[in-house]
Amino acid sequence: MLRLARRACQHTALQRRTLASEAHLDNYDVCVIGGGHAGCEAAAGAARAGARTLLLTQKIDTIGEMSCNPSIGGVGKGVLVREIDALDGVMGRVADAAGIQFQMLNRSKGAAVWGPRAQIDRKIYKKHMQHTLHNYPNLDIRAGSVFDLVFNHTIPPDNVPSSSQSIWGTVDGVRLDTGEVIKCTQVVLCTGTFLSGEIHIGMKRFPAGRMGDAPARGLSDSLARAGFKLGRLQTGTPARLDARTVNFKGMEVQEGDIEPSPFSFLNKEVANKACVDKQVACYKTYTTPETHRLIRESIPFSIHIQETKKGPRYCPSLEAKVTRFAERERHIVWLEPEGYDSELLYPNGLSNSMPEELQEAMLRTVPGLEQVKMVRPAYGVEYDFVDPRELYSTLETKRIKGLFLAGQINGTTGYEEAAAQGAIAGINAGLAARLSAPLALSRADGYVGVMVDDLITRGAEEPYRMFTSRSEYRLTMRSDNADLRLTEKGVAVGAVSGARWLAFNHERAELARAEGLLRGTAFSPQGWGDHGFAVKRDGIVRSAFDMLSHPNLRGSDFVKVIPALGTIDPRILARVDIDGRYASHLRRQDADVRLFLADEGLVLQPNLDYAQVTGLSSEERERLARGRPASIGAAKRMEGMTPKGIVALLRHAKRTYGADMGRVEAV
Repeated sequence: MLRLARRACQHTALQRRTLASEAHLDNYDVCVIGGGHAGCEAAAGAARAGARTLLLTQKIDTIGEMSCNPSIGGVGKGVLVREIDALDGVMGRVADAAGIQFQMLNRSKGAAVWGPRAQIDRKIYKKHMQHTLHNYPNLDIRAGSVFDLVFNHTIPPDNVPSSSQSIWGTVDGVRLDTGEVIKCTQVVLCTGTFLSGEIHIGMKRFPAGRMGDAPARGLSDSLARAGFKLGRLQTGTPARLDARTVNFKGMEVQEGDIEPSPFSFLNKEVANKACVDKQVACYKTYTTPETHRLIRESIPFSIHIQETKKGPRYCPSLEAKVTRFAERERHIVWLEPEGYDSELLYPNGLSNSMPEELQEAMLRTVPGLEQVKMVRPAYGVEYDFVDPRELYSTLETKRIKGLFLAGQINGTTGYEEAAAQGAIAGINAGLAARLSAPLALSRADGYVGVMVDDLITRGAEEPYRMFTSRSEYRLTMRSDNADLRLTEKGVAVGAVSGARWLAFNHERAELARAEGLLRGTAFSPQGWGDHGFAVKRDGIVRSAFDMLSHPNLRGSDFVKVIPALGTIDPRILARVDIDGRYASHLRRQDADVRLFLADEGLVLQPNLDYAQVTGLSSEERERLARGRPASIGAAKRMEGMTPKGIVALLRHAKRTYGADMGRVEAV
């Protein structure tokens, strides 16, 4: 009896703990909806910022899923991954652990356009991402389908922003499809292609966010009721092929770099040790005129093409390429392995939405694929997105206080673009929950700042993809210096761990020591000649750092002159090499950045009545009222703004700024 009583007491205690835990789980600071790349970074970012965070996803086992290509990074995109890492995000570290081939794209060109890229093992990536998030402080994970958002339409007076006339409500929680309500003050929507998603294969269409996963329908209705401007975008994914049925003979082989470079600044080498010794190869082949003929003939039988919305310009479907570039006889196809123990190949360049029964015949017109077996068909996806001009630079919506959007819901395409937005939205949601100042990055801070600024000032008429050419300041915003640009900013808002801060300070001190040694050693041309360096005999005294402007010189070349350089990590010297090579150009770009920051400092009041600004056209008034730029600089970058309109706006802002500030302070 005593034993039974003890068991009963233990069972009752366990029930109490479980019920208490469940009650506790229903109250959070931040709820992140979606477990894709944006959701993973948003959840980690909010938790890192000190907020009690819940990640809600339909299936826990799909967290970190790579729905499309098995790779991370690339030109422009790789810089985003480094910037996420500099803010203590997780994508770079997980990619280092799951990479099976690493390359620095554009290495033969200047460092400003280098693009770190890795081929990824899908299973290992998902495994490491899930392990990271399941063990993340301040973060809970729960399976659940969010049907609706819960709003409060009574805004406390102390929380009324100056542009309150546009506030529709504040976040009060989320409602699951079971009817359960989870209370929170901030929500980050990271729905990817799931927002009223629909899959197209030939003339077949069915609701899904990706193959096998149901779409999110109720959220679209919530956003529409709140007055958000919704649009439809398209993307797609190619078929998956059985590698055992491919003839690789005659294809161009793409190997990884001899010394793979990690994404994360915390790693001196890639975390996947197997990849250090042997990397997996990719293979290059081409489409043929016969491929194009079959594609053209199938277009009338593809609903994705017949009812086309805006698809990605820079990663287009094969139908789009054949139509847009009709004069080309072939297009590149990369055969990318999906993992160490996977027999699947991802044929990058063959995305389409042909009828399933026609796809294998088309695939077999590609050299090397004559006997290929298709494991899964290609398909197109159509989904809702929100006009990103509805957002502040923090990625919080203007209409609903406490609602943040990140990823494809903002009109972007790509893992890296989604993850970078997730990091910004998550950190800012966490900071908002703590009533702390936000993290806002400008175009001069990083590629993530460029992307956010492009989205909120220009919108997204087609899926947005990051390129180095989108930045005006790419000499200063390189993949190698993302930590120097962003880590301290992350620390300032409390979104970077102590361990990373220590590692960053050590790295920064070593960079300063290396540069100091190089700057502290200077000779005349004759002196450098005596040390074996060929220098123009112009009588100018040059430091060793100045000498790095010569393309054939490296910091390591000066060890015989400056022995202390031999004690510095070669990685550090390589970073200093880049700074030395760009030094003269950086001085000029720094002047451009100062001019940019001056324009950004000319703040426009969020409640400015543009109807009262004389000299603006009706179109400019309409665009400004809808977009509500935060500064003169942001107004300049808006489409449709003329030089005359900017001058009129500047005059009005300078004349009324003091009066406006007085009214704001009086409130």
